[in-house]
Amino acid sequence: MARAAHASGVRRLGLLAALLPVALASCAGPKPTLIPQASSGAVRQLRTGLDELLAAPGLETGVWGVLVRSLASEETLYSVNARKLLMPASSLKVATLAVAAERLGWDFRYETRLLASGTIGKGVLDGDLVVVGGGDPSLNEADGSMSRVFASWADRLTALGVRVVTGRVIGDDNLFDDESLGSGWMWDDLAYGYSAGIGALQVNLNATRVSVTPGPAVGAPATATLGSEGSGLTLQNRVRTGETGSASQIVVHRPAGRAVIEVSGSIALAAPPSDRLIAVDNPTLNFVAELRKALVAHGIEVRGGAADIDELSEPPRTHDAVVVDMHRSPTLAALAVTLMKISQNQYAETLLKTLGASTGTASSGGGRRVMREVLEAWGVRPSDLVLADGSGLSRYNLVTPEALVTTLTRVYQQDRLRGPFEAALPIAGRDGTLWDRLRGTPAEGNLRAKTGSMTSARSVSGYVSTADGEPLVCAIVANNYHVAPAVIDSVIDRIVARLAGFTRGR
Repeated sequence: MARAAHASGVRRLGLLAALLPVALASCAGPKPTLIPQASSGAVRQLRTGLDELLAAPGLETGVWGVLVRSLASEETLYSVNARKLLMPASSLKVATLAVAAERLGWDFRYETRLLASGTIGKGVLDGDLVVVGGGDPSLNEADGSMSRVFASWADRLTALGVRVVTGRVIGDDNLFDDESLGSGWMWDDLAYGYSAGIGALQVNLNATRVSVTPGPAVGAPATATLGSEGSGLTLQNRVRTGETGSASQIVVHRPAGRAVIEVSGSIALAAPPSDRLIAVDNPTLNFVAELRKALVAHGIEVRGGAADIDELSEPPRTHDAVVVDMHRSPTLAALAVTLMKISQNQYAETLLKTLGASTGTASSGGGRRVMREVLEAWGVRPSDLVLADGSGLSRYNLVTPEALVTTLTRVYQQDRLRGPFEAALPIAGRDGTLWDRLRGTPAEGNLRAKTGSMTSARSVSGYVSTADGEPLVCAIVANNYHVAPAVIDSVIDRIVARLAGFTRGR
């Protein structure tokens, strides 16, 4: 069963408020001067050492793909299976972000419009409120952005004299197609927040929480609640209360093809509530339900319910609607920090559809065509890339280390791409998905790379400087191993540490 190790928990987004200014300020400086190929004995010693790491007992049944190249001399320092197609997991986000920056630009912003469809008079909007989505993935309760935007919309309605809305709050998600899930996503992942579907209207990463509280006595049923009124899910609770101090074991499951979340297991008596992040069924309905709730909380009476425009037999007319307000998202450069630092799947999938929309085909398929076009123009061979989604969650994705290194090299060589891209990458021993790795090694504070992890797949792709200050680009991918994932991560870290400590001996 595939499980994304870097689950996109809403709680983690609060950390990005502190990370963002630092990341955007850390754009790379001038390119280093070319370092001539020299000291071949040192390179041979490096290769021998890396060969020994990959020949360690227990690794023989797995498949490794490794490519390390100097960005200064263009010399290949190490290569193993560099042209083998492997599952990259979330290292695929390297390609997704690179292409998005190339085609959309770092200043790109998503736009979401609130329209009043009907007449306004005497404090009443006689009609519907319609929200037209542009795909913005960043509105989130955890960092306060959702509340701020919805409050500003309520204030704008109040300024227009609206106290009552006789109709509904309707979500127009027609910018994107209706295929919300990625190709090849595993059905038994779909309960979880990191596998939430994508739409043109999104809040809280299209996820909500199931909160479980113990009952009053051992053996009593526990209480389970859903955090969103518009999740579109039916909750079936089978959790019991366990002995005081016992380990809580709570399992969530979504039966294939059903809008049902089953919660089972046990929670210890007197234990604090236990939360699980789960994917909502309909992102659009979830958005408008949250908006309607916020408007009511700000004193605006909404007599109709929340609705997805696709489910209405007579959609409202919007050609003559009043534009109440428009929200613009942070720039792509800012969104990239969330995408890469915490490996946010919904951001990546949204970018993929946005790439498609930029050419008039607002689908994942359209986005894949744009990605292939750009990457092939950059020198990535068509045979080195099999794309299924934008996040790396699909096990249909296959990429060679050569393709990852070619992409990273192109980004490094382009001044207009390089700075924000490097600023978004996790830093070893400091932040993001690398915050607890490579501490106390020459790679700490040095390696900037995207990690990837799922069942039977681990990867690291990015930039590291040697002890001489020589910049390197590397892609390290492991697939189909039978040892614990921590063992694979340890080998990858030792490879990177060797690279960071490498010297040509001049």
